[in-house]
Amino acid sequence: MSVILINVVAFLVAIGILVAVHEFGHYSVARLFGVKVLRFSIGFGKPIWMLRAGSDQTEYCISAIPLGGYVKLLDEREGEIAETERDRTFNSQSLLARIAILLAGPVFNFIFAVLAYWAVFGIGIPGIKPVIGAIEPDSIAATAGLVQQDQIISVGGKAVATWNTAVLGILDDALANGVVTLEIESMDGHRKLARLPTSGLERELTEPGQLFPVLGFDIWRPEFLPVIGEVVSGGPAEKAGMLSGDRVVSADSEEIASWPDWVEFIRARPGKTIEVVAIRSDRLIKMSVTLESLETKDGVVGRIGAIAEDFMALSRASERYEVVPAFFMAMNRTWEMTVLTVRMVSKMVTGEVSTKNISGPISIAQFVGFSATVGVAFFLRVLAIISLSLGILNLLPVPMLDGGQIVYQLIEAVKGSPLSDRAQMFGQQVGILFLLVLMSFAFYNDFARILG
Repeated sequence: MSVILINVVAFLVAIGILVAVHEFGHYSVARLFGVKVLRFSIGFGKPIWMLRAGSDQTEYCISAIPLGGYVKLLDEREGEIAETERDRTFNSQSLLARIAILLAGPVFNFIFAVLAYWAVFGIGIPGIKPVIGAIEPDSIAATAGLVQQDQIISVGGKAVATWNTAVLGILDDALANGVVTLEIESMDGHRKLARLPTSGLERELTEPGQLFPVLGFDIWRPEFLPVIGEVVSGGPAEKAGMLSGDRVVSADSEEIASWPDWVEFIRARPGKTIEVVAIRSDRLIKMSVTLESLETKDGVVGRIGAIAEDFMALSRASERYEVVPAFFMAMNRTWEMTVLTVRMVSKMVTGEVSTKNISGPISIAQFVGFSATVGVAFFLRVLAIISLSLGILNLLPVPMLDGGQIVYQLIEAVKGSPLSDRAQMFGQQVGILFLLVLMSFAFYNDFARILG
């Protein structure tokens, strides 16, 4: 299956799940208060599939435009209602009932995020240990005293096990406090606190891909040395007497400094006999190896029958917990992500955070598609993040969104009567304009990333 097709399918599945969760929130709470549900639709526009079911003959639809959905409730402001059904209309409900129905969609998105994170922490999600790589001279990191191969133990007083959680913590600490506080453990086990001032740098830090360059350090990656990890049975390496743990020094008097160098050397010599010098148990050994020839799409290449030692194992970490701790971790992660997202959105409004962080359907599809190919835990984590974003977006006090509709209900409660049709129409126009501007930013960012 092509990458584009995987991205499209994964995106449609993800959006379908999250929209269904959101709309089911509205649907279930409306039914709880006795409001008649006329239609439950995943997607907008013309229905491409429909089922009528239940005593109310509710229409359950999948519609043509898959970027959202809606629940249509009985409302006498939208047409004539039979006298027997007036108490089942949305507008006849109490203020608290109407607000509860409107809030239910975003709340279900938050609940879904907790459940998704709970599954993620129960399954276990692999990551990379937060070990610091190269330090830029005279940078924020250098001034704070960070040293290459220091490991980050906590950010802002919160323990971190992987770079994923460390990056979230760094962003949150920078936006909330204007200084990032890291607890560092050096290679000799000594621990210290390092404070990285970030006040005034929020916009630069939140530019996509600029967090580490602005702070002045990189992620540590183990050196990929030419060390044999496994010898393939019956292959040239085994026949020549190579063993697991041998470190190749040279081949045909040519220095081999890394595993990629070794691979390149081998591939360029199909069928040739090469003289290899390697280190084994602190002594040099020499071997003659006759390489095999392997037919590939790139032509005939050399093959030795040896697999590299897994140096990445040194930097791998995993976040996995038992059922009860996993639930509390899920609650905590949902809260942290919610707070970080709200901070990011509020600072975008004030111009302190780059609007390049707004992702459109293309970037989201690529992100979701990639996560679907990596594994269930990654896919669920992405669903949790998007679900939170969807819930927060819908709570914004913008007409056309749930938050705007809640504002209408509160104005009606204060005013004693509904807003005029003219005022509501104006609000809808404002809401549409807001969504158009938001989508324009999102698509612009998508195309800017694609075009570099």
